[in-house]
Amino acid sequence: MEASLLSPTHAAALAAAVSSAATTDASLKKRLIGSSAAPCMRRVNKLRSDGLILADISLVDPKFFGKLLTVVVTVELDRERLDLVDEFKRAMRAAKEVTQCYMVTGDADFVLLVSVEDVEAFDVFVKTKLYTNPNVRKFRSMISLDRVKFEPRVAE
Repeated sequence: MEASLLSPTHAAALAAAVSSAATTDASLKKRLIGSSAAPCMRRVNKLRSDGLILADISLVDPKFFGKLLTVVVTVELDRERLDLVDEFKRAMRAAKEVTQCYMVTGDADFVLLVSVEDVEAFDVFVKTKLYTNPNVRKFRSMISLDRVKFEPRVAE
């Protein structure tokens, strides 16, 4: 189902569900004036079953878990054979330090968001996950100084 095909009520239910993983019948009812809680939750559940809502998550502060450093890493692969690209994807999915991984166009092949305790932990990540991969031609890292905006939502 495409977003443009959503009814206004389904779109409102989706907006309410996206704003909080802890959405309850009562909070939906408050947000969707004129619609009772049960139909609202049925709409949200339909959006889940249709695959529009992928997951209900709670975001936690990485600093609470000692992850004080966020590093943006661009990676350029040496060869772009499908099997080698797939192997790199598998390796990044398995790397606990990588919180996000995007295959991109342009100068880099991948952009990674890496969350670690400190520079020493990042050095370990680099040595064990990037330097050891024979298909990594080069990478560049940028240490985040400040997260200015973070909104895990679909832009309107």
